[in-house]
Amino acid sequence: MDGKSGEIREIRIATWERRLGAWLIDIILVGILWDLLAGIAGIAGPFHIFGFGPMHGTFFAHGFVNLGSDDAIALFAYWTLMEGYRGQSLGKMALNLKVTDMRGDEIDFPRAAIESFGKAFLLPLDCLIGWIAMPGSGQRLFNRLSETIVVVINEAAPEGVRYVRTE
Repeated sequence: MDGKSGEIREIRIATWERRLGAWLIDIILVGILWDLLAGIAGIAGPFHIFGFGPMHGTFFAHGFVNLGSDDAIALFAYWTLMEGYRGQSLGKMALNLKVTDMRGDEIDFPRAAIESFGKAFLLPLDCLIGWIAMPGSGQRLFNRLSETIVVVINEAAPEGVRYVRTE
C-alpha cells in the first residue's frame, strides 16, 4: 500500500466483533502453547487451560489492570513479535485482519509494542477509553497512542484474476 502516486486509498476498518474474534483465537492458541511448553518444563502453565485460564488473566478476573501476570507478559511478547514482524497475529490471519499505520502501511516493532501493551495489560480500560473518547474511529486508546489501526485485508482475488474450480 504505497499511496505515493496521490490516489486516495480505501481502507476498511475492522469491526469490533472481528477484532474480538481474533483476540479470542489468539488467547486460546497462546494459552494452549504456553501450557504445553510449561508442561514440558514441568511447571504449571500460567494459562491453566482446564481452569478457564486464558480469560481469567487477561480480561475478567484482574479487572482493569493486569501488569504482573505471566499470561499477559506472554501475550504482550506474542503480539509485539507477530504484529511487528508481519502486522498480523494468528487470530488476525484467520480473520483477514492486519494492524497498519494510519495510512495503511506496515508498522514497526516499537509501534507494535505500544499497541500490544494496552491489549495485553489494560484491555477493558483500553477499549472503554477508545469507545468513549474516539467513537466511530475503531481504535482503542493504545491504537491511538501508537498511531495504528486494525484493517480488513483484501479478501477478493487480485485485479485481473478470476479463480475457477475444476471438477
